[in-house]
Amino acid sequence: MFGQDLLNPGVRRREVLGWSMYDFANSGYTTVVLTAVYNAYFVAEVAKGQPSATLLWTVLIALSSLIVMITMPGLGAWADAHGAKKRLLALCTAGCVITTAALALFGPNAMWWAAAAVVLSNVFFSYGESLIAAFLPELARRNALGRVSGWGWAFGYLGGMLSLGICLAYVLQAQAQGQAASDFVPVTMGITAGLYLLAAIPTFLLLRERADPCSTRRAARRRSGMAELVASWRRAKAYPDFLRLLACGTAYQAGIAVVIALAAVYADQALGFSQAQTMALVFLVNIASAVGAFGFGYYEDRIGHQPALAVTLVGWMLMTVLAFVATSDWLFWVAALIAGLCMGSSQSCGRALAGALAPHDRLAEFFGLWTFATRLAAIIGPLTYGAVTVLTAGNHRLAILSTGVFFVVGYALLRRVDMTRGMARALV
Repeated sequence: MFGQDLLNPGVRRREVLGWSMYDFANSGYTTVVLTAVYNAYFVAEVAKGQPSATLLWTVLIALSSLIVMITMPGLGAWADAHGAKKRLLALCTAGCVITTAALALFGPNAMWWAAAAVVLSNVFFSYGESLIAAFLPELARRNALGRVSGWGWAFGYLGGMLSLGICLAYVLQAQAQGQAASDFVPVTMGITAGLYLLAAIPTFLLLRERADPCSTRRAARRRSGMAELVASWRRAKAYPDFLRLLACGTAYQAGIAVVIALAAVYADQALGFSQAQTMALVFLVNIASAVGAFGFGYYEDRIGHQPALAVTLVGWMLMTVLAFVATSDWLFWVAALIAGLCMGSSQSCGRALAGALAPHDRLAEFFGLWTFATRLAAIIGPLTYGAVTVLTAGNHRLAILSTGVFFVVGYALLRRVDMTRGMARALV
């Protein structure tokens, strides 16, 4: 699938396979819990369809994102200083698996316990996502970041499809037997947690920790998380184009966060999709995302990370308009297909851009700042959507249209990033 010449000296191809397997493992969480199954179940069943249920779900996602924003740069700096990305990744993986499995235990009569499990699982997931991304520049040469990142994202969507496919088969069987959502959704949480655990094992068997512990940065362990966050931002001022990328990422990732967290809710509330229809829709999105991430990585390395991301943002703008005007199922399916193609490519491209502009002796720390930006986006985007639904008496069409503004702003901010200057600064 890829040549040794695309990898850094000393990196073996099986390591890239192990690295990609983590994307394969954790994608089931986003696909089943955040996108296709549990979010709609939480709104309709756990929160009992209250008028504020959608807003409550977005608040939970926002709270988990806030926790990650405050703590991840400090954790990243600690991991860099101690050469402990892999150890910390193992702890976060265990945390996400356990709290995802815990979602199966809390139904409509235990809403706040379910809410706590949602927050914790998303925190651990986000930690893991940031830490695994920090390995990318250690594995791939600079001229191959887009392709290697794309392989990981494509593999990840295959993992998401596997989790969703197994869950969909179970749900269809359960519905045929007359079971209610409160019977079959908890089982899908157990399936998702189990697949996450099993698929992550190759990562820890094959991926090497290459970070060199630096004694001059061990003072990070004596700082509070907030103090380390402030220190990280001060250090990042020396990399202005990385900061511009963070601003761009915050904008467009806010729109993506809406699609991830609320696509199933929109399909249910605006178009009346059934649980099975929504899961089939998300399955299609994952197929398109895998194709987009894999194929677009080659295009990205040929034309450059920045123009490639710009193309995806135009696609996102088109998607929001189509979703807004869709009154029939087929047009919404077209919008979903475009969203899938753009999702895989834009997220892969963003990770590659961050890897190109981050200094190589502070990868976990600067990917912690990238995570800060994406988690801030995960607060702004869904909360904006939830607020619009409240202010418009539940008008989900206007809420999805408002999401398009994030992609327009992201496109404008992307034009301010000077890649030549930023990549040269990262090598100093």
